[in-house]
Amino acid sequence: MPMLKEKPTLKNFQKYVKELEIERGFEKEAVIVKCLLLAEEVGELFKAIRKKDKVIKVDHNSKSGSVDEELADIIIYLCAIANRFDIDLEQAFRDKEEINKQRTWK
Repeated sequence: MPMLKEKPTLKNFQKYVKELEIERGFEKEAVIVKCLLLAEEVGELFKAIRKKDKVIKVDHNSKSGSVDEELADIIIYLCAIANRFDIDLEQAFRDKEEINKQRTWK
């Protein structure tokens, strides 16, 4: 069973997800499948937020996890998608922030 370090970096999360996918038999799923599952998790996050904040009426007996559980699922799918493309998420984040620093925010 894969182990995640006590204070993991984003690289550690990606490596952990890669190992989990192999262990659970998900490593050959297509990127589109991961994207669809990510979208589903984002929807579940929104539902969890609706339940918590009571912004819009929602059936409180319907199945959805907590906000923290849904965010964790989203991280897992983001790592899985990045792994399919051999993208280092930490470096991608840093590179994108360098671009964002040049933008004008109003």
